[in-house]
Amino acid sequence: MLEHLIDQYGYLAVLAGTFFEGETILILGGFAAHRGYLALPGVMAAAFIGSLCGDQLFFFLGRRHSQAVLSRRKVWAERVAKANRILMRHRRWFILVFRFLYGLRSVSPFVIGMSDVPTREFILLNGIGALIWSVAVGTGGYFFGSALELVIGNVKKFELAALIAVALIGAVVWAVHFYRNRTPDREGRDP
Repeated sequence: MLEHLIDQYGYLAVLAGTFFEGETILILGGFAAHRGYLALPGVMAAAFIGSLCGDQLFFFLGRRHSQAVLSRRKVWAERVAKANRILMRHRRWFILVFRFLYGLRSVSPFVIGMSDVPTREFILLNGIGALIWSVAVGTGGYFFGSALELVIGNVKKFELAALIAVALIGAVVWAVHFYRNRTPDREGRDP
């Protein structure tokens, strides 16, 4: 059952998961590749495409609809300001590595879209960054499977539990992140 689901929807799940956020689903994809359910290059390719497309979308949202989005997401204000400070000081490096910066990953392409960074430059550096990220994190998930196998031994009898545990941890992290982004802005309200 699990093998069939991963075989049928694994690459699509990696692509969709990395479009929206990414790390947890890519680690799971790397783990599935280690177990032989998916091919690691396919996992990396799906993650590359998902991440690249998601970040391009947020870049263009920042470029065209920044005020409308920011007016609805007041909780982004601090992260937007921080990402903007880093962008102004280290523009090219920031575009290459923002995926690795916890707490800034989701707002960074939006902030870059709000800036004067040319679209062509963002597309090029975003592509390079997405490639580095998909290879690094996908390989990390693959080696996570190897390490788990060394510690546990026969992973086969524990793999469903391991996949569920990693997915639950990822879901909790996502839920906390989602909740923080949805919490109404408390500033300016009467006590």
